Amino acid sequence: MSATKLLLRTIAVVCTAALLLASCASPEQSIVSTPAPVSLYSNADPLDLRLSNWPYPYPTKEFKTSLQGQAASMVYMDVSAIGKQKGVVLLFHGKNFSSDYWALTIGGLTQAGYRVIAPDQIGFGKSSKPDVAYHFDDLAANTKALLQSLNIKQVSVIANSMGGMVGVRFARLYPNAVQKLVLENPLGLEDYSKDIPPQKNDDLLKLEMAQTEASYRRFLQSYFPNWQPGYEKFVEVYVRVQKGSDYPAYAKTSVLTYQMIAEKPVVNDLPLLKMPVLLVIGQKDRTVFGRRFAPPEAVKSLGNFPELGKKAQAAIPNAKLVPIDGVGHVPHVEVPDLFVKTVVEFLNSKD
Repeated sequence: MSATKLLLRTIAVVCTAALLLASCASPEQSIVSTPAPVSLYSNADPLDLRLSNWPYPYPTKEFKTSLQGQAASMVYMDVSAIGKQKGVVLLFHGKNFSSDYWALTIGGLTQAGYRVIAPDQIGFGKSSKPDVAYHFDDLAANTKALLQSLNIKQVSVIANSMGGMVGVRFARLYPNAVQKLVLENPLGLEDYSKDIPPQKNDDLLKLEMAQTEASYRRFLQSYFPNWQPGYEKFVEVYVRVQKGSDYPAYAKTSVLTYQMIAEKPVVNDLPLLKMPVLLVIGQKDRTVFGRRFAPPEAVKSLGNFPELGKKAQAAIPNAKLVPIDGVGHVPHVEVPDLFVKTVVEFLNSKD
């Protein structure tokens, strides 16, 4: 046998042995290294606690108020109606969003003749984030004070996700101020406290601080059945805050507002709503607040928004239900034109 053939056979034997060893190894042994996911925002500047450098679709103003005895500022957009004003609409955003995600809704409503007030609730967006216990009633009271400062006596309310819980409490506390109420895939149509065990703040904070860009994107993708590139902005703002020195305070506020949702159910308020109510429900929504903490059997029966919408319609004295097929937790972002059309028809109706 020539020296060349002997060398080739030796190489073959060594390679075969190496492959056999790799195939028998555990996954941890066989994976030499896994490259870290590439961040889409590695070159983006960090954002501070108040999102100072994050652009909003309309000019913002600031309302000085307080929460649990601490001075606080509520940032809001106040956008005038185009043409003759038909009324004023107040928007309540969800927990993982700020008022800027209402951009297309604001545009549609103002075109239809409505002045729009879109605040960032205390603890969210560009507003203050005090380290206090949060309550829906306090957020509602601060929003009412904002309206009083603007000399606005009556509004129609549109509320999404967690904002639906704030909107229900606002309507219950100030029924004479609410002409009509739109609940868009609201949280609170079921009592989470029955199935979701209480969580300690320290444990929640550890989970929040361990969040990554990839895990946060996966979390938001659960809201949207058809993820679009335009939705990346919701990931971007979070990641850029995470890159900054204010992230621990931002994460702590997220924990405190989690507890507000967990501890303050509003489902029993639904039968007490007296104004006309429109339920706009994306039929693919299966959002379960605190899903990761729920027993597997409980999760099966939670977050069924098609059924929750029907139950809410039956519970509310003067309610209309509009189901939207193929849409998830945030219809006004997913199908903005249809959402605006549906809402404007409701606001314009004489019911």
